Amino acid sequence: MTLHFNGAVAPLFDVESRLDAFVASRDFDRPTLVVDVDRVAAQFRALRLGLGRADIHYAVKANPAPEIIARLVHLGSHFDAASRGEIELCLEQGARPDQISFGNTIKRPSDIAFAYRAGIRHFAVDSDEELEKIAEHAPGASVYVRLLVEDGGADWPLSRKFGCDGEMAIRLLEEAARLGLVAEGLSFHVGSQTRKAEMWIAGLDAVARVWATAQARGLGLTLLNIGGGFPAFYDEDIEAPTAYAARVMELIAERFGDVPRIMAEPGRGMVAEAGVIVADVVLASRKSRDDNNRWVYLSIGRFSGLAETEGEAIRYRIETSRDGDPVGPCVIAGPSCDSADVLYERQPVNLPLTLKSGDRVLIRNTGAYTSTYSSVGFNGFPPLDVVVI
Repeated sequence: MTLHFNGAVAPLFDVESRLDAFVASRDFDRPTLVVDVDRVAAQFRALRLGLGRADIHYAVKANPAPEIIARLVHLGSHFDAASRGEIELCLEQGARPDQISFGNTIKRPSDIAFAYRAGIRHFAVDSDEELEKIAEHAPGASVYVRLLVEDGGADWPLSRKFGCDGEMAIRLLEEAARLGLVAEGLSFHVGSQTRKAEMWIAGLDAVARVWATAQARGLGLTLLNIGGGFPAFYDEDIEAPTAYAARVMELIAERFGDVPRIMAEPGRGMVAEAGVIVADVVLASRKSRDDNNRWVYLSIGRFSGLAETEGEAIRYRIETSRDGDPVGPCVIAGPSCDSADVLYERQPVNLPLTLKSGDRVLIRNTGAYTSTYSSVGFNGFPPLDVVVI
């Protein structure tokens, strides 16, 4: 369920006060993500300022709340869609077909045909079969080939499942032209939550070598899709969005020169800091009298929105109603009857030793990849509720 609250516009730095005021004034009977759409708009403007001439294609999968999509349409954003459902959502909220790219490299033929009928003309590929499907169901469309790049140190790497090597990418571009498609360019992704702009260098160098080879073969590429990777603040300092994006664009200019068109696909960096999850403690206990770590079980876990705690990759900032009391190391776990539903154990979290069942917990900067990762009803727990203010 998504609700809407008409609040006053808040400045960028005031997002926690605005969210906190809303949260403090309400009771929540289940874990709820509260998102400030004004903060999303502010983050979009900040990234746009740094990215300059690059087109922003918001990665809808990060948070598909209709209110967010509608606001971004109003601001002139483009959209990176991963499915038919996301395409339909963007169109319903007023996006034009030419503002939407179908960025998933794994698409059903029927979904390709649907997108083409809807007016979508930009498709990602990384394999022969995907190229053949697009040629059959989206004749004359434009394609960009996704490259495999080395992990540059991102907290959430994306380098194994998607993409192909440089030699194959060039062959696919040549084959696309033979099939009557427009071989538009290359895409890549440095990995989600790439905390420093300098971490892009190795990936950009690799893509630049393939780009130069393609141009030398007369392919006439016109599009460089740099994907996402723009970070959000969790527990380590990051550069401000405008400065970060501007530095990435400098690195691109140094390697590619005057590329006719650049696309960027921020998701996490656009919405994560705009959200807070309101949950509560279900149980606080120890496994033995001598156990150094308390176990704190929350009403939300890995299966109800916090999937990115896998491997403790994303470490969310947790605040409680008892902050200020003496603290000690705590293992954090979810409420389900699944032993994998443990969020932080390898590196315990210091939380108040007075925490007990019923205490409210705020999980900060959770606007990205929480509502979309939440299960429909694992163990009978309801999906994460969403409120947009």
